[in-house]
Amino acid sequence: MQIADKTVVQFHYVLKDDAGKEIESSHGSEPLAYLHGANNTLLGLEKALTDKEAGEKFSVTLQPEEAYGERQENMIQRVPAKHLQGLPSKNAKWKAGMVAVVQTEQGQRQVTVIKTGKFMVTVDINPPLAGKIITFDINVVDVRAATEEEIQHGHAHGVGGHQH
Repeated sequence: MQIADKTVVQFHYVLKDDAGKEIESSHGSEPLAYLHGANNTLLGLEKALTDKEAGEKFSVTLQPEEAYGERQENMIQRVPAKHLQGLPSKNAKWKAGMVAVVQTEQGQRQVTVIKTGKFMVTVDINPPLAGKIITFDINVVDVRAATEEEIQHGHAHGVGGHQH
């Protein structure tokens, strides 16, 4: 079956920066699953996966506009330190360059710490990979028709997808 709208796709990936350095990989865990055509993954990645089939392996390099967008300099904010989540241990302190999670009206969002104070922290709310050229090495594991429930909910269910 070819990847098209209303199919659930499972794939493994290795994400690399423009120098070829590995940033993240799904290998060693369940493959990622998403509902194709429902804006559940990066625009450029979804385009590259269209018409592929299970078993196909390929690489795709994405420009910022098809990945995490251009970096926007006006995305710097000061937030109360108590709102940052994700310290590696109870005794750790936030430091410049660390990535934290903040709960927003649109859900969880990753932020990068720029400067810390006693009660307030200056963060960059651009996605960490905004403005970067990235490459995905993809291995399509499975393609299947989405269930009616998945189509209604707008995302894949089950292994690698959203669990209810």
